[in-house]
Amino acid sequence: MKQDIDAAEIASKRFGQNFLKDRRYVDQIIQAMPDDDLPVVEIGPGLGDLTSALVQVRNVTAFEVDTRLCKRLQIQFSHTRGSEKLRLECGDVLKYWEAGSLLEEPYHLVANLPYYIATRLVLKALHDPQCQSILVMMQKEVALKFAAQPGERNFSPLSVLASDSGEACLCFEVPPEAFIPSPKVTSAVLSISKERTLEDPAFERFLKIAFAQPRKKLGKNLENAFDKGAIRHALYAEGIDPLSRPHEVAAEHYHHLYTILKKDLKDGKRESESIRHKR
Repeated sequence: MKQDIDAAEIASKRFGQNFLKDRRYVDQIIQAMPDDDLPVVEIGPGLGDLTSALVQVRNVTAFEVDTRLCKRLQIQFSHTRGSEKLRLECGDVLKYWEAGSLLEEPYHLVANLPYYIATRLVLKALHDPQCQSILVMMQKEVALKFAAQPGERNFSPLSVLASDSGEACLCFEVPPEAFIPSPKVTSAVLSISKERTLEDPAFERFLKIAFAQPRKKLGKNLENAFDKGAIRHALYAEGIDPLSRPHEVAAEHYHHLYTILKKDLKDGKRESESIRHKR
């Protein structure tokens, strides 16, 4: 009980910290990891509960932005010094990513991510050529957007990007009471087995336009940046019903639409000018 009280007092709202304390879910994460010997990157090790399990089976590089927790982790894992079992990096993982890949060798990302930045971190991993797979805890609502299939309500730009990179699925849900402090939402563990690395920022901008207002027709959203005639031609060429809404169109169609229309996305200036004109 005292350990639980200490964890609740340590948790920082600034860093969105909710510590996973239920060992059953830690074990399920370990069991869901790819069956190989690649090293693991953990983002936000927190109090080290998942880290302790990870170092039993892999070499781990952990990135922790909270200097208070870094000091605790350095003491907690002092027995790993001089070995390859754990390398602790104290600092903002996004700044490490600015220099390139998080590791100079292929790795798997396994982590309990802070809710407020989870989407951004997953997208960074999808862009990192050294990252081979993603196994992360995040808000269930966001995980569903990555794993959704065409036609499902949650199908979104995140769904398209995840399917572009590989195969995404929800492994299992985790209730609020498994954390200290308990979040107000249900969590889920998302798995993405990467086959390709995302490399086209312009396509991502295109998706944001296409899904700008999910309840509107796809063609109507595209009118914010493209000529109506070009849109009609592209939809007809792809055999897409003009009345279709964004979540009803398969991922591969978005690539074909982008190929047809991307001449209008060659530079951000032209795109922004088009959007302002439509307003």
